[in-house]
Amino acid sequence: MLAIKFRRIGKKHQASYRVVVMEKKSKLGGKFLEDLGFYNPHTKESQINNERILHWIKNGAKPTDTVHNLLISKSVLEGKKISVHARIKKGEEAVKTEMVNK
Repeated sequence: MLAIKFRRIGKKHQASYRVVVMEKKSKLGGKFLEDLGFYNPHTKESQINNERILHWIKNGAKPTDTVHNLLISKSVLEGKKISVHARIKKGEEAVKTEMVNK
C-alpha cells in the first residue's frame, strides 16, 4: 500500500521534510517513488505539487495524518484535520490496559 509521507532531511535541530510517495511500511530513509514537495516547520514554508498529490490519491495512496493536516491547511484537500496527539494517547492507553490485565 502506498502512502504520502514526510521524509526528514536537514541537520540536527534543523529539521526539514520532503513530501514523498513510498510504501507504507518502508523505512523513511529508503527509496521513494516520487518527490512531491517540501515543508519547513521552522519557517512554515512549503511547496507542494497539488496535481501530483491528487493523482497519487486517485491511484490509492493515502496521506499520513500529519501530511493530511498539511494538505487541508494548504487547501489541496477538503475536510477536517485529524488530531495526531489523540491517536498517540489512545495507543498509550491500550498498552497500559494490556499491562494491567496481565
